[in-house]
Amino acid sequence: MTKILRLPMVMQMTGLSRASVYSYIAQGLISNPVKIGASSVGWPESDISAINAARIAGKPDEEIRALVERLEESRTATEEFS
Repeated sequence: MTKILRLPMVMQMTGLSRASVYSYIAQGLISNPVKIGASSVGWPESDISAINAARIAGKPDEEIRALVERLEESRTATEEFS
């Protein structure tokens, strides 16, 4: 089961400021948040972990953008929930 992280935890895990998180989203370097309530959003922990692992591995921004695209595409894959 994947946890949904709120912004403060994303900031803590990435070491980025709030402004930088949203700047990275605009650049395609962090996945877009998912809606979790009427006025609440969060990020799948697995997305943030995968992006962090790519950064630690020294992947260039182009590869991280491709990773972010794959992560977001996987959200829309049809799955059955029991």
